[in-house]
Amino acid sequence: QVQLVESGGGLVQAGGSLRLSCAASGSTFRFNAIGWYRQAPGHQRDLVAHISSSGTTNYADSVKGRFTISRDNAQNTVTLQMNSLKPEDTAVYYCNTWPWPGVRFTWGQGTQVTVSS
Repeated sequence: QVQLVESGGGLVQAGGSLRLSCAASGSTFRFNAIGWYRQAPGHQRDLVAHISSSGTTNYADSVKGRFTISRDNAQNTVTLQMNSLKPEDTAVYYCNTWPWPGVRFTWGQGTQVTVSS
């Protein structure tokens, strides 16, 4: 059973940066496309970015040019570098397999990102 642990969130001013990390146990993680998702209060969970097992990336329009997803299969980690943060980026951020619906792993607790104006 793969366990996912998200970290790196925090409180930052608009225009600032954060680097989120998704760490996974289990050897199957590296064979899966992984997505970063976010959920703001009162909103549905949305895909932010995803990366294939070989490193092909894709981004939601709202974060293109500001966020960068990467992975280290040797370390079983996927990172989301977030620059030029906006208040509308405020949400709890989660990682899991992509696509969703149909994720393969149990959701972790997520990491809170709060961007103040």
